Amino acid sequence: MKTDKKDKELDIAYFLSFCIEQYKNKHQMSGEEVATLFERDGVLPYLEDNFELLHTQSHHWLMDEIEELIDRRKSEAKK
Repeated sequence: MKTDKKDKELDIAYFLSFCIEQYKNKHQMSGEEVATLFERDGVLPYLEDNFELLHTQSHHWLMDEIEELIDRRKSEAKK
């Protein structure tokens, strides 16, 4: 059972790295800039909490989802 948990943790880590890399490339940002943005807006916990659903989606769909999440968080912060 420990191996299954370790495997899932690795899968999630690879998925988070993939999302950071895709977002970085799409927006021509540094990894550090993306990490700061994702931390500020709670993107990484969202991706991790919803891994089972999200990791099956295309990278285009994921980028749209992340952008919508960031936009929502920005508008909530302005209220």
